[in-house]
Amino acid sequence: MTALILAVQIVLPMALIAWLAFKPGTSLVGFVLQVAGTGVFLFALARVAQWAVPVWWLPWVYGGLWLVALLVSVLRIDFSGLPLRPGATLGWAGLIMSIILLGLGGWYGARAVWGQQLPSVAIVDIANPFGPGRYLVGHGGSNTLVNGHMRTLDPSVERFRPWRGQSHAVDFFGLGHWGLRADGWRPADPAAYAIFGAELRAPCAGTVVAALGGMPDFEVPNEDRVNRLGNHVILRCGDFEIVFAHMRQGSVTVAPGDQLMPGDRLGEVGNSGASTEPHLHIHAQRPAPAGAPPISGEPLALRIDDRFLVRGDRLTGPRE
Repeated sequence: MTALILAVQIVLPMALIAWLAFKPGTSLVGFVLQVAGTGVFLFALARVAQWAVPVWWLPWVYGGLWLVALLVSVLRIDFSGLPLRPGATLGWAGLIMSIILLGLGGWYGARAVWGQQLPSVAIVDIANPFGPGRYLVGHGGSNTLVNGHMRTLDPSVERFRPWRGQSHAVDFFGLGHWGLRADGWRPADPAAYAIFGAELRAPCAGTVVAALGGMPDFEVPNEDRVNRLGNHVILRCGDFEIVFAHMRQGSVTVAPGDQLMPGDRLGEVGNSGASTEPHLHIHAQRPAPAGAPPISGEPLALRIDDRFLVRGDRLTGPRE
């Protein structure tokens, strides 16, 4: 996984920027397609990839470097003597590569942008569930490209049915110093992650229908695939429920039957259950039928502080 992240999110963008800066197209058509292909591909990568690793602001750096590379190329090229089409094999190879980048970037970039639209399901509005801090959306949006949870909407996969209610979930990482999610690349100690121990609060008035707080927090990247929610709270607010999963062991401060108001403390973010590193999983659903698994209810979309959050968005907790 580390090698893949390094290749796709660091080596590939830098290679494309260097290609534009130092090996610009040798024809007008080739250069225009090179500019468009690298730019569109970098945009798509910025919208599709999870930038918790290495850091959320790196796509902005790539955007700035791409503009610098474009300027360097424009200043170096003598456009008056530039042929319209490539005349050599290398020029045609660059043109074909640019077309491929443009096609891939256009397709995936368009899908990522489309994933910012509200899904065609009922929408639940809640308040910010966090205490102080800064948070980054890892999974969120209305298609599987930007929100992996939506794969559980597939009715043909039987193992998805017990947790179908989480299909429109949002996952959050924490942001610490310099916008990093952790002290290190992927430390084993969950306490090294910015979100570990972050305070969680009730985002709506309701009744606690389930609460569990005694399960262990695992070292990264271990997880519990059987008890998927880990330590969790399920809060029923009217005709919908809000589910908080992967909470910290011993932090849950509520019990079933408790009546809560917005802002009441629930506990802290941890790394219990099916969590390979500390994060908050939150989703909305209709209450599951009697006797059914607790998160098998009808999935609902979430809007937090009037925002439909998608991958790459950031959320700030209240200042206190």
